[in-house]
Amino acid sequence: MLEQGTLFEQTASQPLAARIRPRTLEEYCGQKHLLGEGKILRRLIEGDQIGSMIFWGPPGVGKTTLARIIAQRTKATFIDFSAVTSGIKEIKQVMEQAEKNRRFGGKTILFVDEIHRFNKAQQDAFLPYVEKGSIILIGATTENPSFEINGALLSRCKVFVLHELSPDELCELLRHALSDPRGFGNQEVEIGEDLIRAIANFANGDARTALSTLEMAVLNGTLDGTKTIVTAEDIEQCTSKKSLLYDKKGEEHYNLISALHKSMRNSDPDAAVYWLARMLEAGEDPIYIARRVTRFASEDVGLADPRALELSIAAFQACRLIGMPECSVHLTQAVVYLSLAPKSNALYVAYERAKKDALTMLAEPVPLVIRNTPTKLMKELDYGKGYQYAHDTADKLTDMQCLPDSLAGREYYSPTEEGLEGKFKNRLGEIKAWKAAHRRPAEQKNS
Repeated sequence: MLEQGTLFEQTASQPLAARIRPRTLEEYCGQKHLLGEGKILRRLIEGDQIGSMIFWGPPGVGKTTLARIIAQRTKATFIDFSAVTSGIKEIKQVMEQAEKNRRFGGKTILFVDEIHRFNKAQQDAFLPYVEKGSIILIGATTENPSFEINGALLSRCKVFVLHELSPDELCELLRHALSDPRGFGNQEVEIGEDLIRAIANFANGDARTALSTLEMAVLNGTLDGTKTIVTAEDIEQCTSKKSLLYDKKGEEHYNLISALHKSMRNSDPDAAVYWLARMLEAGEDPIYIARRVTRFASEDVGLADPRALELSIAAFQACRLIGMPECSVHLTQAVVYLSLAPKSNALYVAYERAKKDALTMLAEPVPLVIRNTPTKLMKELDYGKGYQYAHDTADKLTDMQCLPDSLAGREYYSPTEEGLEGKFKNRLGEIKAWKAAHRRPAEQKNS
């Protein structure tokens, strides 16, 4: 729950990632945008001007390691605190210890891993101690702090975004693990550069995954005297299933569905199919994707190609009837069709315009002429008086006003020239021209 002691403690039983954990900024791999020469976080660390901060980034990019390096560099007492196993009682114990350190002129860095797992009350318990300087809080989170951390606490912390490591950075890290005595430096390991690159690509930016995969490959390599030989077959066995970064309730969930939507909107079927595969292979519910694809069919294609909605509904039904993995091809068909279809957001724009008026003019009464008239009393009150039945006219059109007087003449739907919507635009133009030509004086209409 609470851990305080020598930094970088090692045992022979520790995994490779723990054994070769960087001890200095010089050994730290990645995050050059923060820790390169002259960059902001490096200057704060070297000037011993560290304040409370949040490290936000995906797993395995060095959030915990960086906090430990900061603690050592600033000569502060470092307390490792887990949001998973700790509660209010443990927080108070740590705060009391930190307050004692402060009275004697010492600094305490409280590192809270997975800080987003704390509830509001637990996060609030840190506030007074952060404000008076009893602790320097460093929180680590894989979730967007804007959504997961209380505004009061977040406003007192500087947020630093840590990026996933590039394949080149991971290759450098893997070579270091092979040469460092804390890793495999005391062993003779034969592994090709192409296999190191394969591990780096597999790790998807996660240093911990890369090192764990290397360790597994070396431990399962072929012994030839004192030399361990790692083959392509060994790597394939260790990387048989790639772990995709995906949280169906987290920010990455919305990032990926956004990527799919915007790729289709940009008429890029290759990108759209890729993001679709990313979601499905990571375990996303195909029904959720089908719902969003159906929405896209009307929001971004609309009457430019009315068949887009039909095909999307068909794909939705296929997902419900047969599920994964078979329905992946139905979703692919829908996604590719929508990517290639002519685009129009006229329906979306029309609704948003109408919604604005509907919300700001909620008291607008329905014109008497188009009100329902189920009773004699309603007819006596002029409900439906003057109603014109379009089917009884030669042109199937009337000049009857259907909008409230305050909105008369308001236009919401503005069709584009895209695809079939050009035909709808021409039809709408003909209707408006007919009504303008047949419009009667207001006094005659209301008589």
